Amino acid sequence: MPKVIYYVASSLDGFIATEDNSLDWLLSFGFASFQDHYDSFIAGIGAIIMGAETYDWIRREQPGTWDYGELPCLVLTHRELQAPPGSGVRFVSGDPEPILEEAMLHAGGRNVWVVGGGDVAAQFADAGLLDELWITYMPVALGTGRPLLPVRNPISGMHLVGTTSFNGGAAELRFARG
Repeated sequence: MPKVIYYVASSLDGFIATEDNSLDWLLSFGFASFQDHYDSFIAGIGAIIMGAETYDWIRREQPGTWDYGELPCLVLTHRELQAPPGSGVRFVSGDPEPILEEAMLHAGGRNVWVVGGGDVAAQFADAGLLDELWITYMPVALGTGRPLLPVRNPISGMHLVGTTSFNGGAAELRFARG
């Protein structure tokens, strides 16, 4: 059965970006030691759910490119935005349940990645729709920033199902419901 996974990198103190949405702290680690792991993860993904701020950041930082190709990507927004040519990007708004239903239809029996940001992931967590959390903790503390998962309601019933350590001190913890 396909899973809904929040896959994200975080500082040790639980922030996914600085207050001004910068990821320079994360990008300074490079991706060489994570690439094979990421490639394995993305191979199991059939659709992406992404917030507009994350979408805007990707488009601003990587103009003219779209790393996800034709992979269906539902971007949550109330604004008019432009999709990259030839991409699987669609713009949606509304409650998490129907958005997830649409993503599952597009996913073709594969997993759905809730890429973020934290507010988007929290909406799905609050609705009880996240099956797994894959959090890669980077060896840095930011002090302030955009929270990892700013839920309105406590989440319980998650248990640790796996760990992966990476060169440079990062560690991924994988949690699942049930």
